Amino acid sequence: MVQHKAQLKKQQKRGVDFKKIRRKVGRKLPPPKNTTNTEVKSKAIILPEQSLASEKAGLAVSKKGLTLKELLQQTSHHNAKVRRDALIGIRDIFSNHPAELKMHRLTVIEKLRERMSDDDKIVRETLYQLLKAVVFPACKEDNQGTFISLMMAYVFNAMTHLSIDVRLMAFKFFDLVVQHYPFSFSMYADKIIQHYKEILQKNQFNMHDKGKLKSVLAGLAHCLSLLPCNNSSSTDNNAIADRRILHAFESQVHEDRSGFSVTAMELKGLLPILVSGLQDFMPSVLTMEAQTYDCVLSILKSIDVVVKFFVYGKGTRTDQDVLQTLLKKLFGVFPLHPTHQSSEKGDNRYFILNVIISEIFFYLVDWSAPPSAFLDKFLVFVVDALSERVGHSGKSSFLKHSLSLIPFIPKLIMQVDNTWKPHILQAFTEAFKKCDPESPMKLVCLSAIEEILFPKNCSVSLNTSDSEIADFQISWIREIPSLLTLLGDKNTSASKAVLLLQLHLGQRGTFSEELDNMQYSLREFYSTRPLQDGNISYGPFMKLDREIQELSICCLYYFSFLDPSLLQSLAACCLCHDLEPSLLFRILEVTNSAFRAGHIQIADYLSFLITLLSRYQVSSESNSPAVDKGGRSNVGLFRSVTSAVCSCLPQIGDDHLVLKMLEGAVIDQIANKPPLALENMCALLRMIVTLDSKPTKLSAPSVSKLANVLPRYLIHVSSLGEKDNGSGNAIRTSRNRYYTLPCFLLFNRSEKILYGVLNVMSSFILGPSFDGQNGHDMNNHSIRIVAAVNVILLMHEDVRVREILLRYKKEIGSVLQNIVRVMSDEGYKLKIEEKHKIQCAYDRLKTVTTR
Repeated sequence: MVQHKAQLKKQQKRGVDFKKIRRKVGRKLPPPKNTTNTEVKSKAIILPEQSLASEKAGLAVSKKGLTLKELLQQTSHHNAKVRRDALIGIRDIFSNHPAELKMHRLTVIEKLRERMSDDDKIVRETLYQLLKAVVFPACKEDNQGTFISLMMAYVFNAMTHLSIDVRLMAFKFFDLVVQHYPFSFSMYADKIIQHYKEILQKNQFNMHDKGKLKSVLAGLAHCLSLLPCNNSSSTDNNAIADRRILHAFESQVHEDRSGFSVTAMELKGLLPILVSGLQDFMPSVLTMEAQTYDCVLSILKSIDVVVKFFVYGKGTRTDQDVLQTLLKKLFGVFPLHPTHQSSEKGDNRYFILNVIISEIFFYLVDWSAPPSAFLDKFLVFVVDALSERVGHSGKSSFLKHSLSLIPFIPKLIMQVDNTWKPHILQAFTEAFKKCDPESPMKLVCLSAIEEILFPKNCSVSLNTSDSEIADFQISWIREIPSLLTLLGDKNTSASKAVLLLQLHLGQRGTFSEELDNMQYSLREFYSTRPLQDGNISYGPFMKLDREIQELSICCLYYFSFLDPSLLQSLAACCLCHDLEPSLLFRILEVTNSAFRAGHIQIADYLSFLITLLSRYQVSSESNSPAVDKGGRSNVGLFRSVTSAVCSCLPQIGDDHLVLKMLEGAVIDQIANKPPLALENMCALLRMIVTLDSKPTKLSAPSVSKLANVLPRYLIHVSSLGEKDNGSGNAIRTSRNRYYTLPCFLLFNRSEKILYGVLNVMSSFILGPSFDGQNGHDMNNHSIRIVAAVNVILLMHEDVRVREILLRYKKEIGSVLQNIVRVMSDEGYKLKIEEKHKIQCAYDRLKTVTTR
């Protein structure tokens, strides 16, 4: 029986558990039916504020938009170019934003110092320029101890690097540290010198090019220049103190009680290396290439410092023998000179090197006696150098480089034999006279001259009896006045040195004749025009510092006699209102001491004092030229000067004799026309009163002149009350008392003067009038009468004068009668106001005199 197709399919379905699906190759399989759909759909949210630029807003960025933090991170990048660009970016930020460096200086240093040992040369050089130009100058005032400690740890690390280029660059970094922090060398001197020895020894002078070695040698010379090279122990103590301050942040500080004792041991090992290196350079010195010259120059400078270090205080007998042995080869090739004709520049280089070798030699001369063969060679060079027979580089270069030879001249002159002394003195004198007054050479020569004239070691001195040596010394002394004038106020150090030399000459009493002759040329130093011309032209003295002015004043005492012309120039300076008051009183003190010592004639001294009081311009107005530097009145100063002068008068001699000597000059000044100012006349009256006594010792002509002058003076005093009505009664009374006191004392000592004054006042009421000092129109009778009455009323205010006036009722009655006569005489044509003023004055005088 045939089965139906549907039945066959049904049977087949029942027998198959898993249906096999045929897939075509390359088609993607559908996901399983039980797979969870993890697809997430969302829309974009735009937030403009969260951009990268907004995150850096307000921060300092470089030109490429990088912050300081990002740039510091990039300094450790594996790519050298990235590291270099990071350093350039850091410099850009610090240049435009200096505050960033101050805020993050320690963090920056901690990160940048890692690049000292960088393998890339350009990176190291970029770091060097960054530190030199930006970082170090900005951090110089910060905590130096912490800063130096952070830097030196990596400097020492770089000095021990395997790469010679890194090691050489490390010394360059250290030199940069020392330039900005000089005390850093004293902190690590022993360790640094040890590293210098390692880099310079083992014949490394020839192993590497001179360009790299030049910076190392220059750094060594600079570091060694910071060593203490004198006898005083203060330098060592200061160095130890500096170490202690700079290491204050450390918990434990190592204090080297011996100062630089360890350094001395290191220097002993360094010196043979330097001498050996110098010998290696000797063959190429003859060609004098630029790099060779720089290396040799640095080596010689280093040797020079090491020798000074041992000679002055640190060396022993053993050290002396070692130095002599090591440097004998150097002295043997002196002087260095080319084998063929060289250029001007080459000659200058040889001259500089020979000068340094000469310094080294002369330092050893101070310590021990060198062989005579060496000494003669160096003496020839010194004479030729000072005479400008060697070196053809011009005057400025000669002065600059031969300057270091001058300090050795005094000891050489003391030590060499007589055959060399004239040559050395002649060359030194030529150099002293040729150099400019303002040059450092002049200052060093002055110091040498003082040491030659006044040696510190009294057991060794020049034979002044030798006429040839004395001639040189006199020629130096004669340069002092002109040198002071030429210097002016341009070089105060040189001016001070010249004046100190002059002061010591006076104190020692040597060359007194030359010292006295000097004062004729010194006039121009104080003032150049006489007082009679009116317009005084002041010299350099007025422009110098106060210390130097006082020094020049002290020198005046030591002249055996003071010439009147010099006193006149000095008086002109005293009249200048730019002179400080303390110096004015100092001049009075010195001149008084010089007079008491017999250095000034009594007539010249009195003329000086009279000139000072009669010519000094006094004004109470702040806008007047006769005021002090602060724009204040100089009345108080002049009164103090007057008091000082009056206190000097009794010390001159017998009062009566002194009065006779100055009476005529003072009275003539008082009676002078046009009349003196009120303060000057009062000062001169006080001079007379100081020396006069009761009864008066004044002559009849002097009494007559005073009787004619004092009314005018008293009228001026009485008129002062009209000018300052705002002043209190106590102030006016005190002022009037100051002006009238010398007059009242004269009235008390000589009634003839009072009698003459009353008669002049009586005649003054009727006429003719005399010149008024106060500018009033004395042709007006009311003004004249009121002024005369005020003078008599001033006299009545003094008790002693009032008692004397009781004996002169007749003269006062004559004054009253003349007043009545003026009022009653129609010929005077008085106005009502004038009659009223005269009547009031008459009533006041009548009331006072009839009591």
